[in-house]
Amino acid sequence: MVAAGAFTLPRTGGDEHPAHTSVASAGPSASPTTSASAPASAKAEGLAALLPADVGEIEEVSLAVLIKNATPEQARTTYLGPLDGQYAFRKDGGVGYLLLTLMDRDALERKTGRPADPAEDLCARNGQEPARDDCVREVLPDGRTLTTWHDSMDYAGDDNVGWGPELVGRLAQSDGSQFLVRSSTGFEGAGTQGPLLSEPPLSRQQLKKLLTGPEVLPKG
Repeated sequence: MVAAGAFTLPRTGGDEHPAHTSVASAGPSASPTTSASAPASAKAEGLAALLPADVGEIEEVSLAVLIKNATPEQARTTYLGPLDGQYAFRKDGGVGYLLLTLMDRDALERKTGRPADPAEDLCARNGQEPARDDCVREVLPDGRTLTTWHDSMDYAGDDNVGWGPELVGRLAQSDGSQFLVRSSTGFEGAGTQGPLLSEPPLSRQQLKKLLTGPEVLPKG
């Protein structure tokens, strides 16, 4: 069964994002990036600048390299947003992950096999999909809809890893595009970088602040 909160690793082809880059410390001292083609280290620093220091050290990684043994060339990924990517969060000896991806309407419809509906209530159970735990749906003043929920990840996937609990988010925009985000406590098994975090690296309110800020939107 596919996880209700899970989305697959990005398709290859595009900008290169190696498995490991320089580590950035979160907090206001970091300098935010303004370019989708900025070096990976600058992206980690840009994300860190938007978050409180107590989230830990942030490093951009490639889960395809870590888990699927892909080469950096095979793991090349095209992203729409300037901070889209996969990041490791290191804190108190544990390693969690943040996965952030902006999908346009066409890509989203290809993925789901149905028309994009910005007004869809993701908290409502849909057919055979598992119920989303602690699901909160919020219509923002600008008309966008933010939905967040917890996922225990208590089921087998197609990778030789076991994912820990995570907080999942979707920000549906009026043009049919969506931000997809996972704030994961980490994984165990092939490619693990350390023990699970006790809590997802970003809280619900931190996810909301990140997703609704201008820094995650494409420029121009």
